[in-house]
Amino acid sequence: MSRIGKKAVAVPQGVTANVEGQTVTIKGPKGALQVVVHDDVAVKMDKGAIKLDPRHTSKRALSQWGTSRTLVNNLIAGVTKGFEEKLEINGVGFRAAVQGKALNLQLGFSHDINYAIPQGITIATPKPTEIIVTGIDKQQVGQVAAEIRGFRPPEPYKGKGVKYVNEYIFRKEGKKK
Repeated sequence: MSRIGKKAVAVPQGVTANVEGQTVTIKGPKGALQVVVHDDVAVKMDKGAIKLDPRHTSKRALSQWGTSRTLVNNLIAGVTKGFEEKLEINGVGFRAAVQGKALNLQLGFSHDINYAIPQGITIATPKPTEIIVTGIDKQQVGQVAAEIRGFRPPEPYKGKGVKYVNEYIFRKEGKKK
C-alpha cells in the first residue's frame, strides 16, 4: 500500500478543482494547471478533497497511485505558492543577465548564450552570478533550470560552471609534480 497515495489531496480556499474522467484541472490565484492521471488510477472529488485509488493490485497500478497523487498535489502547490529554483554561477567573468524575453549567459565560451525564456516561466538575476527560475509548473521550472545548468555544468577541479544553490560539487585534487 502506498503511504502517499492513501492521503487525499485537500483543496484549499480560493482554489477550484474539477475532475472529468482522468483529467484533473486546478484553478487558483496564480493560474490554472491540469494533468491527465494514469488509467490504472481512479480519481474522484470527495468533500473538498481529491481522492485517488488504484483500479487493480498490479505493481504498475500501485506505483502509479502514489505518483498520480503527487502530481495532483504539485498542481495545487503550484497555483497557490508556485515553485522556485535557484542557480549559482562560479567562474571568473561568468555572468548572467535578463534582456527582454531572453537570458544572456557569459560562461567563458567565445560567444554569449542567449536562452529564450519559455511561456509561464519568470527568470530573475538579482546578482550577475545568481539566477532565480520561478513558475507554477514544477516540471517546467525544473526543466528550465536543468537546461540552464546544462550549458556549463560545474567541473570538479575548480568548481567553475552553473550549479544549483544547494548542490555539492565533489572536488578532485589536481596533478602532482
